[in-house]
Amino acid sequence: MTSNPKMTTQRVNSIDILRGLVMLIMALDHVRDFFHLNSVTQNPTDLASTTPMLFFTRWITHFCAPTFVLLSGVSAFIAGQRKTKKELSRFLMQRGLWLIIVEIVVMTFALSFNPFYSVIFFQILWALGFSMIMLGLLVKTSTKLILVTGLVLVFGHNIFDFIHLPDHSFGKTLVGIFLNGAQTILPVGPGRFIAIFYTALPWTGIMLLGYSLGAFYQQPNATKRRQLLFALGLCVTVLFVVLRSLNFYGDPSRWSTQKDGLFTFLSFINTTKYPPSLLFVCMTIGPALMLLSAIEKAQNKFSSILMVYGRVPFFYFVLHFYIIHLLCVIFFFATGFGVKDIVDPVIPFLFRPQKFGFDLWVVYVIWFCLIIFMYWPCRWFGKYKATHKKWWLSYV
Repeated sequence: MTSNPKMTTQRVNSIDILRGLVMLIMALDHVRDFFHLNSVTQNPTDLASTTPMLFFTRWITHFCAPTFVLLSGVSAFIAGQRKTKKELSRFLMQRGLWLIIVEIVVMTFALSFNPFYSVIFFQILWALGFSMIMLGLLVKTSTKLILVTGLVLVFGHNIFDFIHLPDHSFGKTLVGIFLNGAQTILPVGPGRFIAIFYTALPWTGIMLLGYSLGAFYQQPNATKRRQLLFALGLCVTVLFVVLRSLNFYGDPSRWSTQKDGLFTFLSFINTTKYPPSLLFVCMTIGPALMLLSAIEKAQNKFSSILMVYGRVPFFYFVLHFYIIHLLCVIFFFATGFGVKDIVDPVIPFLFRPQKFGFDLWVVYVIWFCLIIFMYWPCRWFGKYKATHKKWWLSYV
């Protein structure tokens, strides 16, 4: 496999801009998890108890994970133009394994602050890592097979909404981990558990589609590429509206008429993230593709700021979680909680008891201050990566 002379092999600014945007939005949900008064007792998308603002605060962050995974696939395709298939396969599998290790060791501690690792969390880095390993295996085949596999996974996994396996059976556990589980808890010893929140294969499907989408960047005509991206995004969005209106396939949660028009609309867009349903993917990826098309020529101060975050996603992701949890510890003691409150028996996060938290406006203030603060370390690390050629930098 040799480099294509028509292929973009440098960083694509629009990818970094969109990735930076979703990373900033993503932090809002993580701040809400730690600081909102009802975050551990109330589902923000439960229409029986939520408010429109709380619903929106959660819903807008739905765009982050699928967009990030899709762009990771696109970036893998672009980076692969500088490598042989064997080199790309080895890199993706090594980076995927590295991300899973970071999830277990670094991110589990960031979430829980529990040095005993009583609960090990498998979340987005696990999904990314597993997806990269699968992509690393498939890049040795053909882009057509990768595209077909991605389509089958994204469009087909909701078939399991209609298949009911026996509780506590091996098959149900396997399907829960890899295909259709909202949350799988695996005991791995006395008082120790693995909590799998990101079901692996649906996210793999999104990455495979992202890799296939990378072929758009072989299009030498930038105007044509933008038109293709916008048309594809529009088609995916229309598909969401049509399938959601039919209310039969693509999401285990059906929409229904609510107490008023606003809440009926919220029911319509209230799709399932765990695992990412077909309708969830269409609802989020369609607009993301149209936005990717619209910002390809963006050259302004705001886009430059977003690129600072988007060029160092791993660094930003790990650091912002540690800062959020450290802030939580500070607020924990500052609001009168003591050592006896550090551990809440029903919550796996230390320093985050059920009665701790603030109104939603405080969450927004903390989030805004956080993302502003993150600009400077991200800019520093981005410059460091650009001026140093150490091997390990390709993994972070």
